[in-house]
Amino acid sequence: MSVLGMIEFTAIAVGIRASDAMVKAAAVDVIESHPIDPGKYVSLVTGDVASVEASVAAGIINAGPDSVVESFVLANLHAQVLPALRGDAPIPTRDAVGVIETSSSAAVIEAADAACKASAVRLLKLRIALHIGGKGYTTFVGDVADVEAAVDAAARAAGAKLIERVVIPNPYADIYEHLVKSDDTWQSHR
Repeated sequence: MSVLGMIEFTAIAVGIRASDAMVKAAAVDVIESHPIDPGKYVSLVTGDVASVEASVAAGIINAGPDSVVESFVLANLHAQVLPALRGDAPIPTRDAVGVIETSSSAAVIEAADAACKASAVRLLKLRIALHIGGKGYTTFVGDVADVEAAVDAAARAAGAKLIERVVIPNPYADIYEHLVKSDDTWQSHR
């Protein structure tokens, strides 16, 4: 299992400064570090548990508690979450599709992790806040019963930050290509 740490900051400048402190505090790899909608900043790091905990703590201290929207350290992250964040998910065969949409980046990552741990689903995409108004969404596939169980677990994990949950038992055949299409590809076709 992987370890993932995340901090969402209220301001871009503070986020850049605090992200620098995160990397200097411990031996971590940066997964993402960039502005997100609406005018916030997010940093995600991975490494061993102690390093990720130290990195996230340093970022929070550097930013100050009033500049942190939310943060977490997931010490037993499901193996599918990091590849989904990186956009490395394979195109599946014909399966049911589950979708979880949340009002925050942290909530959707925690929801995706819970979905994978709850049943035998495969994550397709995990998108956090970029060009979607600060929200996050994740998509996953599997048989209908597994997708329903995963959606239930993800919705519980998202809690009050859940915006919507969807199960599509028999999606149209080409939906998978659209669900895994990179955001850069989508942007270039607008």
